[in-house]
Amino acid sequence: MEKLVENLRKNGFAVTEFDTAAEAADYLVGTLHGKTVGMGGSMTLGALDIYDRLRADNTVYWHQIVPGDDTCVPACNAQVYITSANAVSEEGYILNIDGRGNRVAGTLMKKERVLFVIGQNKLAGPFPEALDRARNAAAPQNARRLHKKTPCAADGVCHDCASPDRICNALVVLWKKPSWCGEMEVVLVHQDLGY
Repeated sequence: MEKLVENLRKNGFAVTEFDTAAEAADYLVGTLHGKTVGMGGSMTLGALDIYDRLRADNTVYWHQIVPGDDTCVPACNAQVYITSANAVSEEGYILNIDGRGNRVAGTLMKKERVLFVIGQNKLAGPFPEALDRARNAAAPQNARRLHKKTPCAADGVCHDCASPDRICNALVVLWKKPSWCGEMEVVLVHQDLGY
């Protein structure tokens, strides 16, 4: 863990660590006041149960909460963007796979702050192992959760399919913090969270 934190910091990411999801949630709510906040689709964020708490003092856009509501553009353009990741490699690279591209776009747009909430289950070895985790652990579970008709939803293995329901259309790897983003912070939680 120490080496991972060191590598993340070398790559330009701030890092905070918490033992529990509740502590991480309190931290996030406690640091955001009077902001527009975008939230990327994430089972991790759902586990933190922060949406209503953040809304008490911020304007929050989370398309996961309001199905059919087109909150993608305001979420991507918010002052602060919160999401998770599919994997983090031991080199300190952050990997995200996305179907529509809105979640990964939110991490790349110019912001005051981007926060990645990462459970310990998302931590992988070297980059190839992190990519494997994103494609063969996170993606199939998300495809099942979203009731997609993809081969990976059926058998849990990526087939690099051509299904119209495919949710793996974009891969973003953050090797370093993009130069025009204000702050990028990894909130590491020493619990399993999300996929």
